[in-house]
Amino acid sequence: MNQAHLHLLLNHLPILGTLFGLLILAGGFILKNDGVKRTALGLFVLSGILAIPAYLTGEGAEEMVENLPGVTENLIEAHEDMANIFLWMVGALGLFSLATFYADIKSKKVGSTLYAITFVAALGSMVYAQRVGSSGGEIRHTEIRSGATTAAVENGQAGGEQGKGDDDDD
Repeated sequence: MNQAHLHLLLNHLPILGTLFGLLILAGGFILKNDGVKRTALGLFVLSGILAIPAYLTGEGAEEMVENLPGVTENLIEAHEDMANIFLWMVGALGLFSLATFYADIKSKKVGSTLYAITFVAALGSMVYAQRVGSSGGEIRHTEIRSGATTAAVENGQAGGEQGKGDDDDD
């Protein structure tokens, strides 16, 4: 297994963990069930932890794909910059989830407020996670690049000018 393969295996975990945590937290609010809400907090903590190896394997994945046809430095750098921000966002969400868990045990009133803040933070992280995941997918999946047309995808030229050497403007 190479670094690119490892990165592809790991990069989905913090995104999906955040999504499932968000859905479970919403379910906990609807059901008014503390156990369900605490499960969501655990998923947010796990997502924050799993974001670290996902991010760290990105450099090795970059080295493996950077010279492949259709892969540009601009696409890789955009994804790397977004992934760095997401790493901090989901890490902060995980730490805040730990604080929410602790506060929930100590004081239901404070915990209740922190759960609402955690939900908003998780929602923001999920919106950003979608952007990070899409930017990573655009590196090798030309069909999802902005400006891709059906004819260009069929001819292997999707992404408009992005598929061509964008390295000129450095």
